[in-house]
Amino acid sequence: MAEERSRTSQKAAGPPDPPFVNEVRLSARQWLAAAGILAVCLALTPTLWKRGERFETGDDYRIPYALSKDYWLYEWRLERLAPTNTVLVGDSVVWGEYVLPTGTLSHFLNAQSGHPGAFVNAGVNGLFPLALEGLMRWYGDPVRHGKVLVHCNLLWMSSPKADLQTDKEERFNHADLVPQFSPRIPCYKANLEHRLAVLVERHFTFSQWATHLQNACFEQKDIPHWTLDDGGGDSPQYPNAYKNPLAQITLTVPSEPAVDPERGPKSPRHKPWSTTGKGTTHFEWVELNRSLQWSAFQRVVELLQSRGNDVLVVVGPFNEHIMADENRTVFRQLRDGVCAWLESHHVAFVAPETLPSQLYADASHPVTEGYELLARRLHEDAAFRKWNNGR
Repeated sequence: MAEERSRTSQKAAGPPDPPFVNEVRLSARQWLAAAGILAVCLALTPTLWKRGERFETGDDYRIPYALSKDYWLYEWRLERLAPTNTVLVGDSVVWGEYVLPTGTLSHFLNAQSGHPGAFVNAGVNGLFPLALEGLMRWYGDPVRHGKVLVHCNLLWMSSPKADLQTDKEERFNHADLVPQFSPRIPCYKANLEHRLAVLVERHFTFSQWATHLQNACFEQKDIPHWTLDDGGGDSPQYPNAYKNPLAQITLTVPSEPAVDPERGPKSPRHKPWSTTGKGTTHFEWVELNRSLQWSAFQRVVELLQSRGNDVLVVVGPFNEHIMADENRTVFRQLRDGVCAWLESHHVAFVAPETLPSQLYADASHPVTEGYELLARRLHEDAAFRKWNNGR
């Protein structure tokens, strides 16, 4: 009896209502249209962003230290070059590790030439030849048919570790710029996923722009990591947990601080490397024909020349005062080998003499007065004058 009553009640209630599904099914044509709209947005966003974001550069502009890994911004800077500009390319020696923008080599070259803004500081802090090759190859395309001064810093051949030859994994700056597969870098142990992601970003402008946002607006972090940042103190503070991420986007490229406690004559770092000028450092110099960094530097010169540039290489000057006496002979043989290759390949070069000891802050970086003297010596050099007068 109970089963019969149950069947009767079900029949009276009727079939159950169908579930509510809020879905939209696209046809093949609609999918193609959606994909086309997305592709247009991805392609146009970086270009349109440059029209809206404020990016101020002046005669002594250099990429700020905090934006050293913003390669999209670096390329944007190069796009603003004038045909009459001479571009200075290199590592932190060109950039000016211990000095203000008004204390760099490019600043004093401009002062010597009497043409403010003619020499452009396109150095990047923390760079080295293997990374410089990637920077020029993937982001330096605007540098064409102009004059390019490339700095050759022999510091990167001062040991197998500096040359990135050691088998032990090492963390180093600008790892995303180095060759990901060939030539092999023994101390670079990134996994396959990361290497492939780097290759994708090199060819995908939208991804480069997204990285620019992280660098310029979110302290070099993606939004989730920026939101969960603990502030770096002993006890977590999470200062960004309740901030609106959109409020961080100011549409203004950050500039260098007006007062930089790390650089300039008032900085405690801006001082001679030694009070006595007597060095005892021993360097494990790598032979040129075995050096990964030197091979990369050669490829940089050839790449720039293939783009129609008139290249001049400045070799050093390395701080010989810091070396032990018996270490100096091998260094000079290495330097002479670099000059011999440049000469045999018809590349204009200058190998300035070593600066006075008190004008170096370390093994390769001058202080402000050192850059001023170096610029003066370059302008007095016949090879430099011949190259520069052909502007």
